[in-house]
Amino acid sequence: MSTIPASHSIAAPAATAQRELHSLYRRVPHLGDYGSMTAIEERWILPKARAYEASAPAFGSAGELLRALEEYLAEEEASLPESATFLAEHATRAQFEVVVRQFALDGLTESESLLPVVPRLPYRSAMAVFRVLIDELGCGNEEKAHSQLYRDLLTELGLSLRLDDYLDETTPECFAYVNMFHWLASRAPSPQYFLGAYAYFETSVLYAFQSFARAARRLGIVHDAYYTEHLYIDAYHSSHMRTAIRALDEPDLAKIWAGVRLASDIVGTATEAAVARARETVA
Repeated sequence: MSTIPASHSIAAPAATAQRELHSLYRRVPHLGDYGSMTAIEERWILPKARAYEASAPAFGSAGELLRALEEYLAEEEASLPESATFLAEHATRAQFEVVVRQFALDGLTESESLLPVVPRLPYRSAMAVFRVLIDELGCGNEEKAHSQLYRDLLTELGLSLRLDDYLDETTPECFAYVNMFHWLASRAPSPQYFLGAYAYFETSVLYAFQSFARAARRLGIVHDAYYTEHLYIDAYHSSHMRTAIRALDEPDLAKIWAGVRLASDIVGTATEAAVARARETVA
């Protein structure tokens, strides 16, 4: 996961743009909205994607890329930022609540924005991804859907279940976290960016969420299933995402690797920003 320091956070004009983009992604756009979306994406995520694609190693096969992904993840896990230790071992309940609030825009709608990627993928790859999304949505069981698990957590903490109640406080980095998933599924010029990003994400969660789960357990939070469920199920999801990549007849390995790096960058920066906000605003 990227460990970009807080001083490199998204600047003020871009912060406003991230909130605007989130609003645009949540509605059926008219012609002017499409122009606004494209302009923001051209300033924000497309340059990152292109840069990571241009600098991707010259992989000889999907198997070679997946081995590089394993090495990349192992390096991240071995060098987790100090913020992970702070959250796991030192954050107060109030500080933990701030972090939970920062990711509420994602938790309350988890995986809903990902569904459009399925028809964009070749059939065998799409079915592997769809198996992951079915789990994310609780296999049709509302109580097991990951978004419901987040609602359970919010309810225990006495926090709102209304998405709009979090718009004014969410950091631009956490807006970007939510916007990234929508872009990958619906807006990216190739769905292969999504495959790399989600293959990274479903595996990195296995160590990245450890600090959240440990904090919840230490603080006596009962409804911690949002974190513990990910630590259980995402090992299977990681396997499915690797299958989705191997199933491609014509993989664009540079785009897949760009997705890996893009997700690492944006997810890591959002997590750092959320913990920094908790430290700054709560004594």
